[in-house]
Amino acid sequence: MSKQVTFTADGITLAGNLSVAADGAPAVVLTGPFTGVKEQVVGTYAALLRARGFTTLAFDHRGFGESGGRRAHEDSQGKLSDLRAAVSLLGEHTDRVAVVGVCLGGGYAVRAAATDPRIRAVVGIAGAYNSPARFSDGNPEGYRAAIRSFIDRYDEELPAVAPNGGTAAMGGDEPYAYYGTARGAAERWDNRVTYGSLHSLMTLDALGAAPLLGATPLLIVHGRIDAYCSPELAEAAYDAAPGPKELVWLDAEEHIDLYDVEPHVTRAAESAASFLHRHLSSPASTSTSA
Repeated sequence: MSKQVTFTADGITLAGNLSVAADGAPAVVLTGPFTGVKEQVVGTYAALLRARGFTTLAFDHRGFGESGGRRAHEDSQGKLSDLRAAVSLLGEHTDRVAVVGVCLGGGYAVRAAATDPRIRAVVGIAGAYNSPARFSDGNPEGYRAAIRSFIDRYDEELPAVAPNGGTAAMGGDEPYAYYGTARGAAERWDNRVTYGSLHSLMTLDALGAAPLLGATPLLIVHGRIDAYCSPELAEAAYDAAPGPKELVWLDAEEHIDLYDVEPHVTRAAESAASFLHRHLSSPASTSTSA
């Protein structure tokens, strides 16, 4: 049902899996969790959305999986460039293109849609709507000390996940339960990331992009309990979006429940599909001048 494709962004070759539902079908590009690759979470959601009538593109961002670029390094601006290139690729099939982001990808989806009017709708699932202003609120010196420490060790690497409370970019038992076990096993996933990647995470302003969505429809699907991607920031992103919007709360007990645990994943995909079919039902409008 899908075929491997390559495309380029800033001269970097990106690898993806493209599944065409039908000629002219609405299309979705997926962007996923920090360090994630296309065979993991975005692949799961791509299959569910393809089954619901969407052409889908799940791909590896630069530095991860089969794509080129600096290895194991989170490049915020680069990821947004990757998404623009992905939208261009889907634009060869339809002008009805949306972006669906999961975990960290939820924040990138909002930023991408805010700066690329070709994106007709945006969905965030268990999204990380990072806000440097909120991160630093109440302890600005602590925030600045943290990002300084990431700069000082910018090119060094640390594990992405680790068992038993070990040092890792994604600390704690929950990330390890997905990435560090057979549950999230993928041949092209590497358990390493740069300290510079943490600087990118801490300085990415996803929440601040929400007011810039204009009339672009926004759906946020989020677990009521989420220790890794704040439900409060999800609600703040919803509140800040000025256009058509919906907020769906799921009774998940962990953040990673929305990676691969039923019924949460299917409910998230069904909510996304229903929302996107409604908002991508017609071709993009075009303006004319006298």
